[in-house]
Amino acid sequence: MATQLRTKRWLRFGAISLGTSLLQSLLLALPGVSGERVYINYGLLERYVSVESLETYAYTGELPPELEYYRRYFTPEQLEQFRMGLLVSADLDVVAVSQFLYTPQGEAILDWLGDIVQTAGRQNGARSIRAAVILAAANTDEGGLNLLNVLKAFPTQGVRLDLQRFSGVADAVVGELNQTQQATRLIQEQAAAAVAESGSDRSISSQIQLAAAGPYSWSRQVLGQAPLPTDLYLPAGQNAPLVVISHGLGGDRTTLAYLAEHLASHGFAVAVVEHPGSNANQLNALLVGQAEEAVEAVDLVNRPVAIQALLDELEAMAQRDAAFRSRIDFNRIGVLGQSLGGYTSLALAGATVDRDTLLEICPPQIDQLNLSLLLQCSVLLAPEPLPTLQDDRIQAAIAINPLNSQIFGPQGLGNITVPIMLVSGTADTVTPALAEQIRPFTWLQSVERYLMLWEGGTHFSAIYNAQAGAEAIPLPEAVIGPDPEVAQRYLRIMGLAFFQTHLAGDDSYRQYLDPAFANALSQSDLPLSLVQELMLAE
Repeated sequence: MATQLRTKRWLRFGAISLGTSLLQSLLLALPGVSGERVYINYGLLERYVSVESLETYAYTGELPPELEYYRRYFTPEQLEQFRMGLLVSADLDVVAVSQFLYTPQGEAILDWLGDIVQTAGRQNGARSIRAAVILAAANTDEGGLNLLNVLKAFPTQGVRLDLQRFSGVADAVVGELNQTQQATRLIQEQAAAAVAESGSDRSISSQIQLAAAGPYSWSRQVLGQAPLPTDLYLPAGQNAPLVVISHGLGGDRTTLAYLAEHLASHGFAVAVVEHPGSNANQLNALLVGQAEEAVEAVDLVNRPVAIQALLDELEAMAQRDAAFRSRIDFNRIGVLGQSLGGYTSLALAGATVDRDTLLEICPPQIDQLNLSLLLQCSVLLAPEPLPTLQDDRIQAAIAINPLNSQIFGPQGLGNITVPIMLVSGTADTVTPALAEQIRPFTWLQSVERYLMLWEGGTHFSAIYNAQAGAEAIPLPEAVIGPDPEVAQRYLRIMGLAFFQTHLAGDDSYRQYLDPAFANALSQSDLPLSLVQELMLAE
């Protein structure tokens, strides 16, 4: 099926996503890059092919004599995948591409790639790669940003692909994929064992009840004077528990509005905030050259601190306004966030920044295969000392696709004591599941902790808006993942059960926070697993 995103917000999911796209395009479509020739080096061995031969093969499907040598090493299916990889295009604006490649994150990615894709003189190819990518993106008449156009635009006559270095990265890729698959199977097996042990069978009627809108009418208020732009959803009634929702890099107050409406209909007050330093406007400023970075280091500090200030202001409003005073129960506050918002949620819940770990791993290397580390490392540039990011008023937290592995680490995540749920998709290329959610889940010390895993889910599963309008551009289905509506249904149901249990204090919902219910809820195109304990092999 066709999948689309709004043109004005193609970057709403973050500059990291663009970096991932460029990285995949340049790394996975071998054999390399060149203006006229591609030299493939492995130690002292060297071969070359011409870009002209690659172009002939891409458009005709016939291997020129120059490429016949490689037929013995690949299956017909692999050769066809390579041919299509030369031509598949990313529909990205040349200005946006250029702006990103001049950000610190873009330059770091180019430096990584430049160690593998070198100039003819065996120098780091970062600058040449940048020039070629920008020129290719501008070449819209011939397909725009695809690998073949990058090859043709490369500014030197010959480029050397260091296959030995590439093999090391490829081995790391395969190793990480294998470990992710093993961890996924372990989670699924553990969840299945729990289902068998319980012997329970959850009814479809329970799923329908939790997925449907609740009995509460609600209104939405825009708080213009709050420390953050905020949409406040207030259900009818008094003393509603409050959930604060924090979007990811490039998002806004509409990103998780569907979830805010669902929670409000079930009796929760919901404050959906917008973070000016990392919202859609910030990324639009990047695109037109008015900002130098997708997100500044200080925003990683500002995000949780601003939510603390918002809670202060809401309490002050309740003191000033008698009509507002009884609407929210400030003794029952939770937080939910996605991606950078997931980091924000964990910080508010008690995770502490592990500066020593960051100093050891930053700057990250390409074989770590985790581009979210670029943002995590940026906190080292924030002014010291860091303020306290935790807010003791937070009683429960959900973090969807969070980045957290190095910025918090085992010690920092171990400081969380409130009920916590991590949500992960195994096909997330922005905040990889194994590194950023599965391993970190084992570091949590909270008595009430949950890991919800979507097999095949991506970084966009929880936030993709299927109602794209005329201002939309197509994105590959692999980027969106299988049926985001299913993922969002999971989140409505399990998020409601989590906050009803651990925030509203309704223990009747606890029955839904177990592997048996998750198993009954699971759909074949996006299998769902839930565990509360996990032991990974070293």
